[in-house]
Amino acid sequence: MRKYWIAFSSIEEVNSSFVLRLYNYFGDIKSAFCANDLSGIDGLSVKSAEKFLRLRDKVDVDKVFKEIENRGINFLTYDDENYPYMLKNISDPPAILYYKGDLSVCNLNKTLAVVGSRRATRYAKEALAKIIGELGNTDICIVSGLASGIDTTAHVCALDNNLKTIGVIASGFDFVYPTANKELYKRIEDGNGAVLTEYFPTFEPIKFRFPQRNRIVSGLSYGTLVAEASLKSGALITANLTLEQGRELMCIPGLITNPNTQGIYKLLKNGASLVTCADDILEALNWEVKLEQKTLFDLPDLSEDEQRIYEALEIEEKGVDELQTFTKLSIENLLMYLTTMELKGIIKQVDGDRYRIV
Repeated sequence: MRKYWIAFSSIEEVNSSFVLRLYNYFGDIKSAFCANDLSGIDGLSVKSAEKFLRLRDKVDVDKVFKEIENRGINFLTYDDENYPYMLKNISDPPAILYYKGDLSVCNLNKTLAVVGSRRATRYAKEALAKIIGELGNTDICIVSGLASGIDTTAHVCALDNNLKTIGVIASGFDFVYPTANKELYKRIEDGNGAVLTEYFPTFEPIKFRFPQRNRIVSGLSYGTLVAEASLKSGALITANLTLEQGRELMCIPGLITNPNTQGIYKLLKNGASLVTCADDILEALNWEVKLEQKTLFDLPDLSEDEQRIYEALEIEEKGVDELQTFTKLSIENLLMYLTTMELKGIIKQVDGDRYRIV
């Protein structure tokens, strides 16, 4: 029976809602695939029925099933008892989920989606890293879309903090998008979670598939955390899907001068929960998780002058001129201390002669 789910998914012009409509009408997937009379199905147009029958007759069921087996791709079908419960309860669940990695290591009872801008600011990435870092070494699973920007930050921070993660992609496994994330795909697949898609391996990452993919990101999750989003963005689409699916929506506040935060403040004004630390997420989702109390690092002993430099950088990054004004140090001594503190891993140089705390 399972091979008929794959046969359906190999037809590029057929989506999950069509497959499940036939499945629910006929009662089993083989009957749905092999049916020749679709006239009794409510809401199914004659045109779409005829198109499916024409394309169906070109599918070699055993061949496409063998193709998946030979590629070593795992899959879950809609009627599988292990199909994710939260995802099954959205209005348009995927008929099949292909995945690489180990989905069983992911706690599907504590899933948090993280979405945001592909052109994320450093502030947004650092704020997200701080929050995910506070969730480290727990059984929470981070779900995101393996795109550039916030998605990549979410997955990398999850892995770096001993969290499992699920990456939902908008194509089949023949494609890695973006190509820069090839190693990240591998890190996730090597026992740290799963890379997952509803698309047959040969399906390309076409533009319309990205918003389709977003319903799975939010649908797998109990809540969605938005790190940055402009008023017209994929992140905002996912935020709206989260609300439609009856899940918790949370936002990290950002600089009001940043166009990528206009969507954030719109969502906050409409009732999304504000998140500045991990405890805010746990409270919003009513999760009980023991968080480790930890600092980013233990500061080595600082001299009095180094302490003044550190205090000057605690709020925001500063240039050499600003630091000299704040600390009253000579330029020679200031540069010496900056070099020493950078070697100790306390501060780092950014954007020319500007410095910030690591």
